[in-house]
Amino acid sequence: MSPNLVATLPSVDGPGVEIRPVDQTNWGDFETFFESVGILNSCWCMAWRMTKQELKTNTSACRRTFLAERVQSGVPIGLLAYTDGRPVAWCSVGPRPTHRRLGGDDELDQVWSITCFYVVRQFRGRGLVRRLIERAGEYALSQGAEHLEAYPVDPDSPSYRFMGLVSTFEKAGFRHVKDAGARRHVMVRRCQLDDSGA
Repeated sequence: MSPNLVATLPSVDGPGVEIRPVDQTNWGDFETFFESVGILNSCWCMAWRMTKQELKTNTSACRRTFLAERVQSGVPIGLLAYTDGRPVAWCSVGPRPTHRRLGGDDELDQVWSITCFYVVRQFRGRGLVRRLIERAGEYALSQGAEHLEAYPVDPDSPSYRFMGLVSTFEKAGFRHVKDAGARRHVMVRRCQLDDSGA
């Protein structure tokens, strides 16, 4: 399967949703989406990606540059969900070695990590996170991954909620393997040809 995976899905209600990996062809869409959301425009989803050298210049502008350099180099960073040609949701997913230590299962090889979600407010509660998880599995599999790993939290967690909720990943077929710190749970699902989460 091509790394330019495009999956067209019907939404729970309303227009269809197209989910695409972020690469050089749609970096402009990604950039515009992140610039439009305050919290995203600050972090640029680099919290789990920064190297020791990059941390020395840890500004919003630099984080944006660092992420752009990864995309230009062909490093997978995640998926954008579109409706009517407009990005409405984001899922950070990529090879685990392209992240800082996440506290995952070190016994597993060829692991891709899901580390963040963001859905525009009016599209929340419509199943987009579930769809992004499914397509993340397909994308990872197409790039040779064997396992998909996530680090969600409980509903009452005061932090890390951008990494998703345990119940969402349980419904998607992930199993709990251990805890990472005081709040995050390490959950894993094997990638498979029909990565539907069933």
